[in-house]
Amino acid sequence: MNTADMTAKIADGQGFIAALDQSGGSTPKALKGYGVADDAWGSDEEMFGLIHDMRARIILSPAFTGYKVIGAILFERTMDGKAGGKPVPQALADKGVVPFLKIDKGLEDEANGVQLMKPMPGLNDLLARAAKLGIFGTKERSVINLANREGIAAVVQQQFEVAQQVIAAGLMPIIEPEVNIKSAERAEADQILLDESLKALDAMTDDDRVMLKLSLPAKPGLFQPLVDHPRVLRVVALSGGFSRTEACAELAKNPSIIASFSRALLSDLRQQMTDAEFDATLAQAIDEIHCASTQKALLAA
Repeated sequence: MNTADMTAKIADGQGFIAALDQSGGSTPKALKGYGVADDAWGSDEEMFGLIHDMRARIILSPAFTGYKVIGAILFERTMDGKAGGKPVPQALADKGVVPFLKIDKGLEDEANGVQLMKPMPGLNDLLARAAKLGIFGTKERSVINLANREGIAAVVQQQFEVAQQVIAAGLMPIIEPEVNIKSAERAEADQILLDESLKALDAMTDDDRVMLKLSLPAKPGLFQPLVDHPRVLRVVALSGGFSRTEACAELAKNPSIIASFSRALLSDLRQQMTDAEFDATLAQAIDEIHCASTQKALLAA
């Protein structure tokens, strides 16, 4: 797939984006969920090797194809690794899956009810390397815990500044200002995020576009103005702590938004499974998330 093919697939593809981008801090929890005990590794390198094996197994599964999974977000080490003897971005592209890269370096401490992204030294070099490896776009995450307009405005400003750097490198940015679904101020935070995001989108120039990865809103359909905005290529949703059943039910209430799930996709997979068991379990999860992304009326009924 060339860039035009990837753009068309992400804009119009009838599927969802898999999030395979657990970073250093979340890797032990992801491995534990996969059935790997904490004492199974003795160093970070061994830990990352185990999580890479899990991701490669997913990517190489016959259930994981571009028919239902239109994109996948990778951790940097995964991008640099191989699956089935091929560089991971190439292995994905060969299956019709558009590769993205997580670029943020984690979160700052909370201030004004939000957590901004930490500095990203060497980002331009990383973006150039990603482009050479066939990466189509990036993803960068902030967190919103409270309905604090000053804090949320700062999140949006930082996200769009990074997005412009990504665009300048020839890649497609996924902006992810995650609203904490457990927040008592979730609905108010959703509305402020909508307002600030529309301002930022309206201020964009030239023909630049971005993608948005958002928590499923407390009020179904709230983010439709973002879906419809000419500066937005696609809006995708994170599961945010919902179970797969819950996340799919919430997703089905939001027209034109597709999934970009991580935990809700991987939660039933175990290292100890036979390949047949693993593939069948992954296929079931993919089918459920694909249905919630593309057949909303059927699921809602």
